[in-house]
Amino acid sequence: MLGLLGFVCEIKESHFDHGLTLQVYTSQKDRLIGRNGELLDDLQLLLNRILQAKDKDMRRVQVDVEHWREIRDDALAQRVRLLAEGVRSTGRSYQLEPMNAYERRIVHNAFKDDSEIMTWSPPDDARLKRITLRKRNLPSE
Repeated sequence: MLGLLGFVCEIKESHFDHGLTLQVYTSQKDRLIGRNGELLDDLQLLLNRILQAKDKDMRRVQVDVEHWREIRDDALAQRVRLLAEGVRSTGRSYQLEPMNAYERRIVHNAFKDDSEIMTWSPPDDARLKRITLRKRNLPSE
């Protein structure tokens, strides 16, 4: 598909528990990633729709370009961990900016095993997908 779009690239597959990751290497990475990863997201969505149309049980495929998505995900997790330090020290909640479902999953996973900080998303807030970092109510000893 990328060849038909005029990209010269090398693609490496990696199998993980969550499915398959296709790592794309190309000299035109900025063109393929697009603004804030929008083209990369569109490409991934299109690929998954094509694959799932052929096989409904097909696991999702993640598309990344030269580890761009991986680096961005790590930076997001690191940023929210720093914000959580402020929540830890002050005890005051912090509301993050609106995020897409993929980014919210990264944030929730960053704190799933944290004994002091929890994440909370309002269940009915369909328009503004926000997460709030809160200090957990620890049981008194």
